[in-house]
Amino acid sequence: MNAMEYDVVVVGGGAAGLTAALVLGRARRRVAVVDGQEPRNAPAAHMHGFLSRDGMSPTHLLAAGRAEVFGYGGEVVRDQVRGVDRVEGGFVVRLADRALTTRAVFVATGLRDELPEIPGVRERWARDVLHCPYCHGYEVRDTPIGVLGGQVPEMSLHQALLLRQWSDDVVFFPNRIDLAPRDRERLVARGVRIADGEVARLIVAEDRLRAVELANGQAVPRSAVFVAPRFVPRHELLTGLGCQVGDNGWVVADPSGRTSVPGVWAAGNVVDPRAQVITAAGAASVSAIAINGYLLEQDVDRAVEDYRQAGEVFSNAMEQQVAAAVRGDQSHGV
Repeated sequence: MNAMEYDVVVVGGGAAGLTAALVLGRARRRVAVVDGQEPRNAPAAHMHGFLSRDGMSPTHLLAAGRAEVFGYGGEVVRDQVRGVDRVEGGFVVRLADRALTTRAVFVATGLRDELPEIPGVRERWARDVLHCPYCHGYEVRDTPIGVLGGQVPEMSLHQALLLRQWSDDVVFFPNRIDLAPRDRERLVARGVRIADGEVARLIVAEDRLRAVELANGQAVPRSAVFVAPRFVPRHELLTGLGCQVGDNGWVVADPSGRTSVPGVWAAGNVVDPRAQVITAAGAASVSAIAINGYLLEQDVDRAVEDYRQAGEVFSNAMEQQVAAAVRGDQSHGV
């Protein structure tokens, strides 16, 4: 175990990964963060709901986090992880042109947002095409809001009902969702207008969203649009290690982030699609403490083994000294 280069290698340099590295660095563990520089919220100008950091740029948050990790002796490696292999005493984390050996691995690689193939959606993503009302609803309050029916119908319907809390002018575009009578009734009763028909594109002018255009040519003016992406976990490293995957398609982790593979933890969107920045950071702090406890048990076991071996060596040496003394006494006729 002591031959490993690091105590923990953190894969992912977002809020979860940096928080884990910070906690472990303060526990005086040898930590390296491998940062592929692909944060999910990179397109967003601001983040919200993070106490004392509300409105901060995600880029600034990560820069501050890296500085704090450096301050406690942690390292940040700008690279992509090609794979993780189990070896005696820990793991080998393979990068593009080098490998890191470590006693434990913490994975915080997040998820990928799979967006509807509607012209304008990807181009305006995280600007005026949004996902989370709790993250961005306040910023578009009292404006004309649209909700696009996406690949996750239940989430699209929930968005439309929920967003009435921020605006009196909400239009739901079912797009290709076949609305059940009950769903239609709930929307209308909630004060959400319904624009039936397939969505053709988003109309953008002067770098601003202007309207949602239907296939029949009708343009419905909107200044912000919410869409429910399909969440795809970036958990290839975890599944490659043999971590158990649940019936929902996500890697199983206990409340501390421990996976089914000893020495492997995960937190944030890679195991929890609902985690926001603040909850991902909180979960990572819990994981870091659990990882340190795991390493502590190894340290104590190693110390006991060394203690016992030293005791045996000392005992053997004493026996040899006594035997030599007895032989010396006998040679002198005592």
